[in-house]
Amino acid sequence: MGFGSLAHLGGTMPLKALVEQLGGYGLDFVQLALAKAIGDIDTSNGKLSPGMANTIAEHFNRHGMRVGVLGCYIDMIHPDPVRRRHDLDRFKEHLRYARDFGTSIVATETSSLTTYRDSDPEAYLERGWQVLKQSVEELAEEAERWGVIVGIEPVAVHTVSSPQRMAQLLEEVPSNNIGVVFDPINLLTADNFAQRGQIVDDAFRLLRDRMVLVHLKDARVEGGQLIGGKPGDGDFDYAAFLKRLQQEKPHIDVSIENTGPDDIARIVNMLRAVV
Repeated sequence: MGFGSLAHLGGTMPLKALVEQLGGYGLDFVQLALAKAIGDIDTSNGKLSPGMANTIAEHFNRHGMRVGVLGCYIDMIHPDPVRRRHDLDRFKEHLRYARDFGTSIVATETSSLTTYRDSDPEAYLERGWQVLKQSVEELAEEAERWGVIVGIEPVAVHTVSSPQRMAQLLEEVPSNNIGVVFDPINLLTADNFAQRGQIVDDAFRLLRDRMVLVHLKDARVEGGQLIGGKPGDGDFDYAAFLKRLQQEKPHIDVSIENTGPDDIARIVNMLRAVV
């Protein structure tokens, strides 16, 4: 499997300096959130082009990395329709040029579960779900035009909060161009951490066929709080998880999170030793 990390691991930098830094970490790929990573190119709405995408991808390729996924973490259920339209248009532009960057995946999350609680306390969960469905339907339609994938990452405190809710979304928006970005730690809370094995089992049972990318970090519970950390710094059995992942989804890309520039090369080597 390929191991990568966020391209903005060390913050926003000029493209040349960025790839030179990342090239020293032994990464196979990067998860590239354009505005967070690249400081000397304007990647705002309307500015992307095949030429820009090819130029950026070539810089990474020359340093032994590929763009494994574009990160475009928008608020798909923002209550302001103007802001939501801006975000959806940005995501659709990423979809149009994804293959020029060398990837087929544009990834996002699904925003807070409580977005509409103040304005609609009785039905805020359903309201958020319906807005989410409308947004995902629009993005999936665009992805179908370009033969690329909308990668959706479930998070315990977001609108898609569990493997079951992700499976429900896939059923209600029946597009083959929706994929799952699976981060097992993001599905955990202090309350359900003891059930982490069952939650991982549920995710593989319900979502395995649609998984397109995995995020990997670690966590532990202290004082009733979930504390995140880099792989090996918590109580999540990352070695067993990677071995199962290699059986369930051979050669899937794994993006390492919660790990800074000083540790990333060591963590990559540690994970490679497992598989």
